[in-house]
Amino acid sequence: MRPEQLSAAQARRLALAAQGFGRPRPAGSAGRRHLPGLLDRVGLLQIDSVNVLARSHYLPGWSRLGPYPRAALDDYVHRERRAFEYWAHEASVVPVAWQPLLRWRAEAALAGVGMWRGVAAFGRERADYVAAALAEVTRRGPITAAELPGPGRAGGSWWGWTDGKRALEYLFWTGQVCAAGRRATFERVYDLPERVLPADVLAVPTPEPAQAHRALLLHAADRLGVATAGDLADYFRLPARLARPRLAELVESGDLLPVRVEGWSSPAYLRPGLVIPRRVDAAALLSPFDSLIWERSRTRRLFGMEVKLEVYTPAPRRRYGYYVLPFLLGDRLVARVDLKADRAAGVLRVLAAWAHDPTEPAELAAGAPAAAPVVASAPAPPAGGQPSSAVVVEALATELLGVSSWLELGPVEVTARGTLAGPLRRALAASPAARGG
Repeated sequence: MRPEQLSAAQARRLALAAQGFGRPRPAGSAGRRHLPGLLDRVGLLQIDSVNVLARSHYLPGWSRLGPYPRAALDDYVHRERRAFEYWAHEASVVPVAWQPLLRWRAEAALAGVGMWRGVAAFGRERADYVAAALAEVTRRGPITAAELPGPGRAGGSWWGWTDGKRALEYLFWTGQVCAAGRRATFERVYDLPERVLPADVLAVPTPEPAQAHRALLLHAADRLGVATAGDLADYFRLPARLARPRLAELVESGDLLPVRVEGWSSPAYLRPGLVIPRRVDAAALLSPFDSLIWERSRTRRLFGMEVKLEVYTPAPRRRYGYYVLPFLLGDRLVARVDLKADRAAGVLRVLAAWAHDPTEPAELAAGAPAAAPVVASAPAPPAGGQPSSAVVVEALATELLGVSSWLELGPVEVTARGTLAGPLRRALAASPAARGG
């Protein structure tokens, strides 16, 4: 019988299994054959331009598969056309078969709804220029923004976007062009949907928005394990006003079952027939854009960790570092490290390494400056089963050496910042792999 209440530990294991951490990484190196399973398991890979370690959409593959060829993911998306880029959570790589479920978003964008205000305003105010850009893509595509004639000057805001880039992003958001690929600089290449997307996908009738929203909520439920209404809506960035009635319909139909979770203040939902894993034995560094942890309140509820992307925070105000990856060990987040791939030196740099104790406020565990404001957290999960510091350090050292090898870097070098910096440096120095043994 379905449990009416889950313990915090059961909810955590359900969430981890749903995200692909309930099974070990493939033995040896993973390859192209593992990518369909990866995309099916997580549903989407968030794209971000930050490249201090690796592009964000590559990292969930490492976390679940271990070493795999990043070029194989590029080919899977842009040569085989098995996935495509569009707005899903944020800008994301999504299975191409789901493209019909996201057409409502493009249709809404044509009406100026659900897109960045500046992009919508540009589409309205520069309609002639946008039409000319579309004509140029039709005539010359695939094409980048820089290859448009007279793209204009880059703006001071908008991440330095030119008018050409703004026009193409408006067309991308409204579904009139697609991403045909990426240049080596990560610059998006645009072309018409009929020259990018498979014909059989384009031939699928467009579902009614309500039907698409129900399907997306079920996709989210399958990939979250157990989730609140907010968690479910957030996975594909469905506005609450659109998600709420569809969620009620899914409960009424029995496709989602309500459940209470220990320590959660909001009702939760899960799919019928789920089996709760007895244990999860994962060991993985997680991108801050990983779908397991990208929703901060959910991460607090599941793991008792406050995860915040500090890339855009001024350096003096950062608590943990510029690009910080939590470390998953077993079914818990036990540490976090600020990483940088120093490609010129061929070194993976650990700029900071912090232990995480879920029984303490995250700020105290990190020794944050007294002036830093304290962020209120949900009740932390129980500490039973927390691995020892020695176990954490050894597993983290092994994971860092693996990441360095996968990124074709050499040694791992640790600075003195953080509660784990010293033990981690000693563990790496003692590792046969670090010595080439």
